[in-house]
Amino acid sequence: MAKTITIDPITRLEGHGKISIFLDDNGDVEHAAFQIPEFRGFEQFCVDRPAEEMPRITTMICGVCPTAHHMAATKTLDSLYKVDPPLSAKLIRRLMYNAFFVEDHALHFFFLGGPDFVVGPQAPAAERNILGVIGKVGMENAVKVIQTRKEFRQIMTMIGGKVVHPTCGLPGGVSKALTEDDRTFIKGVALRGVDFAKFSLDIFRDIVLKNKDYVDVVVDQDLYYHQTHYMGLVNDQNQADDGKIRVVNQQANEIAKFSVDQYTDHIAEHVEPWSYIKFPFLKQIGWKGFVDGPDSGIYRVAPLGRVNACESMSTEGAEAERKAMYEILGGRPAHHTLAYHWTRLIELLNAAETVQQLAEHPELTNPVVRTVPTEKPVEGIGVVEAPRGTLIHHYKTDEKGVLTDVNLIVATVNNAAAICMSIEKAAKKLIQKGNVSDGLLNMVEMAFRAYDPCFACATHSLPGETRLQVEVQAKDGQVIWHDQQG
Repeated sequence: MAKTITIDPITRLEGHGKISIFLDDNGDVEHAAFQIPEFRGFEQFCVDRPAEEMPRITTMICGVCPTAHHMAATKTLDSLYKVDPPLSAKLIRRLMYNAFFVEDHALHFFFLGGPDFVVGPQAPAAERNILGVIGKVGMENAVKVIQTRKEFRQIMTMIGGKVVHPTCGLPGGVSKALTEDDRTFIKGVALRGVDFAKFSLDIFRDIVLKNKDYVDVVVDQDLYYHQTHYMGLVNDQNQADDGKIRVVNQQANEIAKFSVDQYTDHIAEHVEPWSYIKFPFLKQIGWKGFVDGPDSGIYRVAPLGRVNACESMSTEGAEAERKAMYEILGGRPAHHTLAYHWTRLIELLNAAETVQQLAEHPELTNPVVRTVPTEKPVEGIGVVEAPRGTLIHHYKTDEKGVLTDVNLIVATVNNAAAICMSIEKAAKKLIQKGNVSDGLLNMVEMAFRAYDPCFACATHSLPGETRLQVEVQAKDGQVIWHDQQG
């Protein structure tokens, strides 16, 4: 008899989600559904608030990546008020943001995603956590992880006022300048951060790349693999950096490159009645469903998306690591979903090296850190690369700067369709003839965990499309009553 397996809640992520796996009479997977059952709706309750409050309000979307929303909101205010910050402010913002990337990527690899590799994907559940990682890498190295995150969070606090909900971003600049004493501290942290990033990559090489069983899982095209488009910010040299949004196809050929104020010409948002999450897709190709390939409008973002979308990293050490990865995976682009963990560590090194470069910039401590806005607000659009992908904020206001419309394309949302495909593909490959175990179910979860998703950020819905469906099931799973509102 057909059976349903439910993983609820899914683990080691930010937010809430569940996976329902439907088996046929032979015990094979007929379908796997990934659902986000929570709804928050930040866009709507930001309306009627002063726009300048957005850098403070939007940090509360997520406690893991508040810096991303803070910076996206700040850049959107620059656009809204048509003001260009002084160089010193841009350097300080970039410094804080790259410090954030270091500590956030370290969090995911060692605490959330790493246990699947460091401890093992089918290790007992009680060991697949940071304590299991400590048992493998040793207490001395665990202290190094904690100390590195602490020091980079000190940089973030130095600039942002506080690390969880920073308050430094203003239209046209930042709230305070850095001193030469600050620079001295940052230099020391950056030096240690680069060493830590190299240490993390060494762990990946030693534990993952030298283990044939792990490598076989990573490169298995029937398991964690999708040929999609890829998206990320690049500079004028097509390096992974702040600039324009670039999209490449399955062969890494550029198909679009545009400024964020043109995003509505290139990105559209699809909704489904069974999940409180939107599914963005490439407008020029269209929504073709949860399929990959050249005819699909689905794209991927975040570390793998950024590394595939750019032509090079912006720092020397990270670029060398990027080239080495492609040599092992068979060239660019890499379509291997578990390569997200690898590219995350490459970005960790890139961010640490960037902090090191910024600490030497002579304008970093210039006391002039703001250009005061003088223009009337109408509409503003801003973009940053959050650790979890391209993050777009879009505000419209009245002449007093009170918000009349807000749209957020949150980083994880860009990967939502790919996550659904990845989970179903993994489930169909791993669960056959009714053979189910805790280890196999964890490997199904690995399909979403690679993306480092933030589902609290991602729970949004288009106006008029919010639905509530209630089902009452008997013990055998049969639906005996249901109702839908919306």
